[in-house]
Amino acid sequence: MESQDPIISFLEREKMVDESTLEAVVNKQRETGQSVVSIIRQESLLDEEQFTKAIAATNKIEFVNLAPEMVDPMVAHLISYEMASGNNVLPIKKEGEQLVVAMSSPLNLSVRDQIAMKTGYTIIPVAATPGAIRQAIRYHFDVENVTKQAIVSMRLKEDTSKAAKHKEMEMGRSSRTVDAPIAKLVSSIIRGAIDARASDIHIEPQASDVKVRYRVDGILRRAIEVPSSAQLEIVSHIKIMADMDISERRIPQDGHMTVRHDGRDYDLRVSSLPAVGGEKIVMRILDKNASKWSLDAVVPSPDDNKKFRELASNPYGMLLLTGPTGSGKTTTLYSLLQLLNTPERNIVTVEDPVEYRLEGITQVQVRPAAGMTFASALRSIVRQDPDVILVGEIRDLETAEIAVSAALTGHLVLSTLHTNDAAGAISRLLNLGIPGFLVASALLGAVAQRLIRTTCPKCRKAYKPSKDELKWLSAMTPKARDIQLYKGTGCNSCYHAGYHGRRSIYEILCISPTIRRMIVDGKNDDAIKQEALKQGMKSLRQSGMDAVLSGVTTLDELMRAVDVTRD
Repeated sequence: MESQDPIISFLEREKMVDESTLEAVVNKQRETGQSVVSIIRQESLLDEEQFTKAIAATNKIEFVNLAPEMVDPMVAHLISYEMASGNNVLPIKKEGEQLVVAMSSPLNLSVRDQIAMKTGYTIIPVAATPGAIRQAIRYHFDVENVTKQAIVSMRLKEDTSKAAKHKEMEMGRSSRTVDAPIAKLVSSIIRGAIDARASDIHIEPQASDVKVRYRVDGILRRAIEVPSSAQLEIVSHIKIMADMDISERRIPQDGHMTVRHDGRDYDLRVSSLPAVGGEKIVMRILDKNASKWSLDAVVPSPDDNKKFRELASNPYGMLLLTGPTGSGKTTTLYSLLQLLNTPERNIVTVEDPVEYRLEGITQVQVRPAAGMTFASALRSIVRQDPDVILVGEIRDLETAEIAVSAALTGHLVLSTLHTNDAAGAISRLLNLGIPGFLVASALLGAVAQRLIRTTCPKCRKAYKPSKDELKWLSAMTPKARDIQLYKGTGCNSCYHAGYHGRRSIYEILCISPTIRRMIVDGKNDDAIKQEALKQGMKSLRQSGMDAVLSGVTTLDELMRAVDVTRD
């Protein structure tokens, strides 16, 4: 077949594509004026490796079957992770004044020029498949490998003594330009946490080293250990990023920073705590896009979702969410606000702290030191003509009184309490000093919730329950012997935990006329709960069992998250 296009000639010579297909490509190129490369991509005629080889060969560029171990670790870090991942490039070795760079698009002169300006070397591009480059980037910028490189770099540095550095830190004269190895290490720790879907990063000084742990799906797991000699510099760098006072190490501090990773912005709330051996740092990771969560995503159960929508459709009254810290109450409340957030409504929140910014909603931060408490803020908010009010937490009688009064005077009030179950919210309000008749009139519903880890879909396997599990299941269902359970066996996707992600389970107590009378009559929690169960309420244990039987989670996880003996 006659063709002047070098790619067609290469494919014909290497017999990668049959002759009739190549002829069709040439004809389409003549008819449409599209480039041969575009047509090959559109028709998916070549796989990733074949396509990269074809581009490389026709432009006289070397192709390499890139593997992570082929890359010089020190050379890889001549450019930043952002430059490497954003352009899918990675330096692999130095040859005198030349830097060999693996590129998935080796003809991109702009990127080659950026790397040359950054490193000062003459760039020699080689072609590699996009997937191979991504794998090598993940390997060499992995938190453990970055830690190793940072330790090596710090040990090689001899221009400043350790004592001089410590004195400089203590005097508060530290420059805002921190050692590159430390900056890379801190950046890698944060990136690693985001990639692992962590909610928190713990940096903890110990006698022999500094332990870094990630909280993933509610469980802390080890990330890395860093030599204790680097602890001061790591903490100082984090404080600089979070706009905290690096010279003050005797009292706790709070700070905030924003980082960008893989095209998304993340807020990090930073807290320091003086401890034996140094300061402990905890960073809470908040995804800025989390405000887009819908009620359907947060409450996937159709029955629970319907009940939430019915409760939120009331023009006034109070809805309370209960549960321990970290049980997802704020996320559920925010999803309800997203549902209610329309131009016709004035929504105001008072929170401590404001975790996510919600577009179109007025959010107030509690500041006790300045006299801005939940009660004082709430007192001002009711004068701001609100339709919906969110109170982060009801902690005292004054806040409870104002919230109940607002619910009775035409406002929809959403808030949280720390109780073990839904019925406990009623007795908690009564114990704070709110009269029973006011609680009965104001309360629309109380919801208890927990977060349970979900079984990893990539390594989930079915199994028959053990004798102990059968004994427990028999008390729950008459068909226990026919039940098939599921658990994760562990894989790279779930970091061999067997779980990937979390979801909420709910106990939704809607206040019916009968339950209102029971509240006024002073009936206890157990009596109210039993009446709610008769009326169709699912307990936390029952909601959790539904998730177990459907394969969403495991029996072990349910028993970890819920006190199954309470029902």
